[in-house]
Amino acid sequence: MQKNILVIYYTQTGQLEDIIKNIAQPFEDKKDEYKVTYYNIQLKKDFPFPWPSDVFFNTFPESYLQIPSEILPPPEEVLNTKFDLILFGYQVWYLTPSIPIISFLKSGYAADILKNTPVVTISATRNMWMLSQEKLKVYLKNFEAKLVGNIALVDRRDNYTSVLTILRWMTTGQKEKSGILPAAGVSDEEINAAGKYGKIIENHFENNNLDNLQPELVKNGAVEIRAFLVRVEKVGNKIFTVWSNLIIKKKEKRPLLIKFFKVYLMAAIWIISPIVLIFHILLAPILWSKRQKQKKYLQGINLK
Repeated sequence: MQKNILVIYYTQTGQLEDIIKNIAQPFEDKKDEYKVTYYNIQLKKDFPFPWPSDVFFNTFPESYLQIPSEILPPPEEVLNTKFDLILFGYQVWYLTPSIPIISFLKSGYAADILKNTPVVTISATRNMWMLSQEKLKVYLKNFEAKLVGNIALVDRRDNYTSVLTILRWMTTGQKEKSGILPAAGVSDEEINAAGKYGKIIENHFENNNLDNLQPELVKNGAVEIRAFLVRVEKVGNKIFTVWSNLIIKKKEKRPLLIKFFKVYLMAAIWIISPIVLIFHILLAPILWSKRQKQKKYLQGINLK
């Protein structure tokens, strides 16, 4: 009897779709054993791409506070099938799973689809995904889904170069190299090689050994933890909490507050972030043990 594999994702640029389909390919190659179903989450009113700058920054408070939009119902095949494994692809907006992903998770459909089902989460981000994954873990736990694996593919460029290339990509649609700036996003080499993770997942699934999946994924480069960026995320979450709540509460001043937030965010990236990096380096000998424990935890799939 065929096993049912569900692939859930949302994509604007197509990058995550390419990654997740490459990961699903080993299951597709065994059509006598697996039936693979794809579910591309669709909003009733989708976001534009490329993004006008004002629209992108205006999504901040709803993104960070996990305020959903309305989605179109999943296909009947998705709603009426009990799946044996789910590959769950997502991206990060403002240190949080994107609004389309949150909208699915809060739609009422997610609980029935995810309940009592093994899930492998797959993200494609600029570089800061760690605490967003922690937020997603909470949803999966509440749905009684079983997180068995996590793959986090990122832009490998330095933090500041990737800021410039992602802004270019989001506002113009240009991912390719231009001038002195390299291509944005996850590299083509990593996207094309993502099938290796699918082979690992399929092997563990076939052998009923999903409990030992994550260590092998980590061993093969599926998760990279940069301690400095974890610190930046922690600081960012605290500050984003203040900004997002202020903007939501002061509705009449929202346009002005969004402009101030935009200025603050750019300052945080180019001024505050380097200061955080200096302290991170200076404290390295003192916090080495703590950071190693943190790294091991974030590479894993458990929830504190």
